[in-house]
Amino acid sequence: MLLSIRGKKIEAQHIGRSGGPTLVFLHEGLGSSGLWRDFPQRVAQATGLAAFVYSRAGYGQSDRAPMPRPVRYMHDEAQLLPEVLAAAKIDDPVLVGHSDGASISIIYAGSGGKARALVLEAPHVFAEEMGLRSIARARDAYESGGLRTRLAKHHQDVDAAFWGWNRPWLDPEFRKWNLEEFLPRIAAPILVVQGEQDEYGTHAQVAAIERGARDVEVLMLPHCGHSPHRDQAEATLRGIAAFVRKQLKPGS
Repeated sequence: MLLSIRGKKIEAQHIGRSGGPTLVFLHEGLGSSGLWRDFPQRVAQATGLAAFVYSRAGYGQSDRAPMPRPVRYMHDEAQLLPEVLAAAKIDDPVLVGHSDGASISIIYAGSGGKARALVLEAPHVFAEEMGLRSIARARDAYESGGLRTRLAKHHQDVDAAFWGWNRPWLDPEFRKWNLEEFLPRIAAPILVVQGEQDEYGTHAQVAAIERGARDVEVLMLPHCGHSPHRDQAEATLRGIAAFVRKQLKPGS
């Protein structure tokens, strides 16, 4: 299905019944709705909830985003999220965000956006030098390795998808990017899922969220990189399902 958001066509998919609490999946900086593969369906089945998956503008089969993208592009996406939820007729979201999607969830919830709970998979709340080095290596792999060919299978405009993510992160101004101010304003409970071998962020990201937000659980996964739902799919599924089910109990 396609949604129309500010004149742009957005690739989207509803999974399961509509209405009630709904899992809303927000993909990473090079992701799309399709790159989640069957993980949203599996979480929906394990929790008994409906799910909604979409590709942000510039990704998947959605219309292209304006270029160049600014350093604050994740703030812009968080401001758009209420319109996406309204168009999808979702008023009780459980946000499941990966990487950029997790950061967008933080900005949204910390700006007064309604959410029953947040699942933050490999979130970023500030820039780390080790992460920026990994992003520079991704640029090299895109320009001279096989990364462009692999990504092109999943994006209508692969160059817009890649450079719309890579260039803002490698802009010198990005070193000032920081979301810690949003954390104390998040009312919803949070589950952080982090791989111990994440190549884009260290445990300092998790510690900042624990320090700044009021209701945080952490699932640290060994032998796991930046994509827990791929690297440790079963453990990630179990952890998310248990957390979400707890938020659905009366009084939650």
